[in-house]
Amino acid sequence: MDRVAFVRSRFATSGRKRQARPTSQGMRRRLNPRSGQANIRRSKRTSAALPAAGRFKSARPAPSRPAGSEVRVKRPDSVPLVSVIIPVMNERRTIRRVIREAFAVHPSVEVIVVANGSKDGSARIASQAGARVMEYGAPLGHDVGRAIGAQAARGEVLLFIDGDMVIPAGQLRPFVQAVIRDGIDVALNDYSGPTAKPDVHSVVLAKHALNVLLERPDLEGTSLTAIPHALSRFAVETIGAEALAVPPLAHAKAVQSGLRVVPVRRINVGKLNPPRIARERVKPLENIIVGDHLEALDWMINRRGTRCGFEDRYRKRHYAR
Repeated sequence: MDRVAFVRSRFATSGRKRQARPTSQGMRRRLNPRSGQANIRRSKRTSAALPAAGRFKSARPAPSRPAGSEVRVKRPDSVPLVSVIIPVMNERRTIRRVIREAFAVHPSVEVIVVANGSKDGSARIASQAGARVMEYGAPLGHDVGRAIGAQAARGEVLLFIDGDMVIPAGQLRPFVQAVIRDGIDVALNDYSGPTAKPDVHSVVLAKHALNVLLERPDLEGTSLTAIPHALSRFAVETIGAEALAVPPLAHAKAVQSGLRVVPVRRINVGKLNPPRIARERVKPLENIIVGDHLEALDWMINRRGTRCGFEDRYRKRHYAR
């Protein structure tokens, strides 16, 4: 079963009205493998005040709300405005600091940690740090935690980061504010990867190629493949949370849906991402991400035809047959 099918089967309620969730912001959620029910343990948390953020680039109007409009949603005080989703697998060295910065991005925030296959106590540390923990005994596969976290999120703004990169809250707030204040639906990391070299990495090439095929060459190599990024709830509901398990597919759906997709701030995650030499020898992540882009291309071909809407000009193919 592929990643999207796994998420769709586990969270079959994605297209229906959400059920009421517990109102406590700090909780630990452990799934019983037999019953599928969640045992919830409460924990304490703190949050920091939000200073003003800077300016952002303009983009074409969104179908959801006027450009530049602020997110104004009537909600109980117990329901957070911002949800920070953090997939985690054996990140005990960094997870506490990552959660601390996540809580500081906005006064009304929940932090959701999707701990999958962790054996080093990451889930326990995350719970102690005040996060709401969804724990799975086995690894779910690359990026599936994003989709599961998005399904559990209650906020109107969803910020996605990773458990192994400690990014200061001051660098994360612009992504949140771009959605809240500026009416952006998908706030991207303005990081296109290294291109000024003779041998450009295949993932970097795939990102640039996908944006050209989406007729958004202005995005260069930015995409939902790179964290951090933030989405409005409208964006998540438009593309379907399960699509987030394959970030290039989610990116293609967001652009094709006419959502406001804008690079907001550059964070060089290439330098922040620790090398995984042992893993790369066995299962290179490069192959997975390039395959994800091919999956996005397949979706576009099914939607727009074999040439994805690009014309054939005056080529008379029948003479070559």
